[in-house]
Amino acid sequence: MQVPERAEYLRVITAELTRLQNHAGVVGFLAQDMGASGTPLMYAYRQREQILDLFEALTGSRMMCNYLRFGGCRADAPAGWLEQATRLVDQFPRFLGEFERLLMGNEIIMARTQGVGLLPKELAINAGVTGPMLRASGVNYDIRKVDKYGVYDRMEFKVPLGEHGDVYDRYMIRTLEMHESVKILKQALRDIPGGPIIDPKAKIRGFRPKPGEAYGRIEAPKGELGFYLVSDGTPNPYRYRVRPPSLVHLTILEDMCLGHYISDAVVILGSVDIVLGEVDR
Repeated sequence: MQVPERAEYLRVITAELTRLQNHAGVVGFLAQDMGASGTPLMYAYRQREQILDLFEALTGSRMMCNYLRFGGCRADAPAGWLEQATRLVDQFPRFLGEFERLLMGNEIIMARTQGVGLLPKELAINAGVTGPMLRASGVNYDIRKVDKYGVYDRMEFKVPLGEHGDVYDRYMIRTLEMHESVKILKQALRDIPGGPIIDPKAKIRGFRPKPGEAYGRIEAPKGELGFYLVSDGTPNPYRYRVRPPSLVHLTILEDMCLGHYISDAVVILGSVDIVLGEVDR
């Protein structure tokens, strides 16, 4: 199937909006895990709600959007949606500035995060860690750059890297990644073309892929999100397996917590950024 160009841009836009709301929530929760008042979290949720409003207008759902399809997207953006998204993206740096002034350099946050929950790059690589967790340990690996899927090869953005692999670096990497997502979104919203949003072949009933296996992956906000499919030539998959980053990242939690206080374990877990539903799956 050939994904239409407009659908590729819509995929990038929704993916980067998801990264913004995810990272904002993580940083807000991390501050609360360290005993901060609800202010940082409410700042994050204010922005998150605005993004979820966009998702609801686009897909009819706020969280379980079910928007992407084999061959494209389920529906085109409604009238005025791209303009709303552009306004939100233009305003987002102001929120990031507030957030950074509130948290960066705070003595309590620095004392609770610097040198805590160290994840050496060798352990991160050997354990299969990906995403912000891996980059915070200084490993330059981002699937958007490595695989260049979709239209990410047309986007100019940097891959922020940490130096120590501690909780502070994991916090900073997510903050810096939000700045880069804003850059990507501005380019995608500016350059999105017109045209169809799904390959017509995707709508054929009883589509039968050839027997074989395939693995597809993306740079999700938490790390590599992969989908493994095995076909026996029938319309339904013979085998289907999701590779969730949350489950993989939990395997090194004990290593990061050794030698620290129980109160540090709460902060370390918060910096891993997991979703228990993803772990269960």
